[in-house]
Amino acid sequence: MPRSTSKLARAMALLAVMGAAACTNPAATEGNYTTPIGSAPALSNPSLYSGALSCLALDVRAQDRQPTFTVGKVLDYTGKDDIETGKRLTQGASLMVMSALGKAGVDIVERFDTSVTELELKFADNKLIGDGNGGIQQIFAGQIDKSDYHIIGGITELNYNLRSTNGEVLFDIFNASGRLFVMNVGLDLRLVETGSLRVVDTISLQKQVIGREVRAGLFEFFDDKLLDLGVGERALEPLQLAVRSVAERAVYEMVRKAYGIPGSNCARFVRGADEQLDKRDS
Repeated sequence: MPRSTSKLARAMALLAVMGAAACTNPAATEGNYTTPIGSAPALSNPSLYSGALSCLALDVRAQDRQPTFTVGKVLDYTGKDDIETGKRLTQGASLMVMSALGKAGVDIVERFDTSVTELELKFADNKLIGDGNGGIQQIFAGQIDKSDYHIIGGITELNYNLRSTNGEVLFDIFNASGRLFVMNVGLDLRLVETGSLRVVDTISLQKQVIGREVRAGLFEFFDDKLLDLGVGERALEPLQLAVRSVAERAVYEMVRKAYGIPGSNCARFVRGADEQLDKRDS
């Protein structure tokens, strides 16, 4: 068979397979088009400093003085974004700070999103909401708890390449290469006394993030055939987890100081987290 005819036959066979695949109806009888892949369970999402916050919660609950905390805007001030994927860093740092306060066991009141509460109060003021017993929901003076402190601030640093190293080996048909780079994120928070607007504490933290890339392969010609084999691995700590880590470390320090709890009480958890991060990045 001439070579041109053979190529035409292969092309027609490929088109036939593609057409059959396009016409196949993947709908299942249960209503799903296909069974999705992936079976990873939903798990808790701690950072290495969550243990220190849980330890701190024991001391917080033992205190006679119980100030109330809330969280304002903790925004991304880096201005770094990608034309395809959007913002490089999380826009939910305020939510991370709230979760950290919850882990620390402090009393929290909502100030970040009060839209539902405001609507409920508006409806109740217009006598549109019942109390569940056939009556009208009443509004009482002082029914909303005050806050003693609030936390505000922002993500202030995202430095892509603090340092990078790479190496490459090429011997005969074998080649291997490795690359290491370091970046960091930074967070600045303020603890403000709500009644007086006095800034009672400030904290600035940064965390470095390590990325690694390793590749190896074989490249050889056999007559008119080419053999090209390659394997590789990339690893990078999620940037959003790095933001959560600095947020939880910052909340730990702020709550500890606000309650007057000695730093030695839970220092072993903080020290353990620091040591684990050092080992992981080394």
